[in-house]
Amino acid sequence: MRKLKNSELDRLSIEDFKTVEKTPIIIILDNIRSLNNIGSVFRTSDAFLVKKIYLCGITATPPHKDIHKTALGSTESVDWEYAKDTLEVVEKLKNDNINICSIEQAESAIMLNDFKPKPQTTYALVFGNEVKGVSQNVVSASDAVIEIPQYGTKHSLNISVSCGVVVWDLFSKLNPN
Repeated sequence: MRKLKNSELDRLSIEDFKTVEKTPIIIILDNIRSLNNIGSVFRTSDAFLVKKIYLCGITATPPHKDIHKTALGSTESVDWEYAKDTLEVVEKLKNDNINICSIEQAESAIMLNDFKPKPQTTYALVFGNEVKGVSQNVVSASDAVIEIPQYGTKHSLNISVSCGVVVWDLFSKLNPN
């Protein structure tokens, strides 16, 4: 078995990425502190053709060298927008019939492995601050809360890891082939 060279990977150009049909997933970052986490979310979003990222509150925006370090150019391909207030973004998307899912540990949360996305539905996934998680007002406004099952001694995952796990899970459920 031989590793493939980058030139053999047949990736989309930035221009092609912008026109290709996207996965019906939007990501909302609720007050993320780490610029490396933000860059990693951009890279995951590029990999799975996420429609858009909303960077909210204290979440930094491109261009920034520490975001670029982990994003590796995906800030140029993935559509994004800054908004001061996460709840306003959630309410706007709900008015556009987008299903809002906070990724959090909460009462009545649906375990990720039990979550069944509906066809022809766009999902906005809210990922929260590294210490405080998703704001309670945003959790309360969500259509659902999805929890990533964890079986070890720790009670949380890094936000960029959580994003990768959840986006891959939804992508694979929405694109079973």
